[in-house]
Amino acid sequence: MKDEHLLRALEAVTAERAEDAVLSVRGLTVRFRLRGGRTVTAVSDADFDLAPGECLALVGESGCGKSVLASALLGLLPGNAETSGTAHLDGEDLLAADERTLARTVRGRLVGLVPQSPAAHLTPVRTVRAHLEETVRALTAVPRRARREAVEAAAERAAFPGDHLDRYPHELSGGLAQRAATALALIGRARLLLADEPTTGLDRDLVDRTVDELRRHADEGRALLLITHDLAAAERIADRVAVMYAGRLVEVAPAHRFFGPTGPRHPYARGLLDALPERAFTPLPGLPPELSDLPAGCPFAPRCPRVTPLCATRPEPRAGVACHHPEQPRA
Repeated sequence: MKDEHLLRALEAVTAERAEDAVLSVRGLTVRFRLRGGRTVTAVSDADFDLAPGECLALVGESGCGKSVLASALLGLLPGNAETSGTAHLDGEDLLAADERTLARTVRGRLVGLVPQSPAAHLTPVRTVRAHLEETVRALTAVPRRARREAVEAAAERAAFPGDHLDRYPHELSGGLAQRAATALALIGRARLLLADEPTTGLDRDLVDRTVDELRRHADEGRALLLITHDLAAAERIADRVAVMYAGRLVEVAPAHRFFGPTGPRHPYARGLLDALPERAFTPLPGLPPELSDLPAGCPFAPRCPRVTPLCATRPEPRAGVACHHPEQPRA
């Protein structure tokens, strides 16, 4: 009975969150067609909402589908990808939108992106200043002087040195290219910001400064989806944490509970935290499964210390956790 009351309360909260959400994702699935007629499911039935002023951190090991999910929202998947489900943003279903709509009204306007590989998103024959000025000019009709001030302000927010603004992408280190991409994403003031590993190549002080600026973007009434391996960065700025494993969201929890004394409830999420040096420093056993060869039932079962015969069936999410044997909150 207690569980039923909890589930009804969670359903009510979810419905309220979806109604007010900047982004509402339901059943997002991405499959890739391979040679020989085979398909690989990289993202399976993802459901989540992002409210104004909220940061959701999407975490998990490499290859679990985090970046594929972000690319699906922006229509940046390769030609052999098939998507299903819905992703509503300001009345637009991002998954159903055509390329013209995505290019003219979504990318850079409704949705800003801090890419995982910034060098691939910067035009090699344009300086960083030219990139930023072009973005301002495309989004707002402001005088030349105001554009210059906006460019310098965005660079400062992203900790990009002003004396490097007239350099070309090939003249930048990996960390500087990352900061240039962050400045480009921030200058557009998009309703939703997708930050895909935005702290790659940065030292700890710059990591903190960068994620604080991303948090400020959300605090101004926008939404932030932070995709990261850096759990310390997620703990610093996230309101909620979504854990992805083998293409599935296995737990979604408030950040204060996820990182707090009670901890996460999915064994995989618990293992991610326990692997940190400042925690138990106990690595997760084994390796993630290949998406083309997932085990039947729970994909984490081969690595899970709580596995039972019941795990041969796929667990459905209950109370935010997709596990037959969720961990009990720590005392």
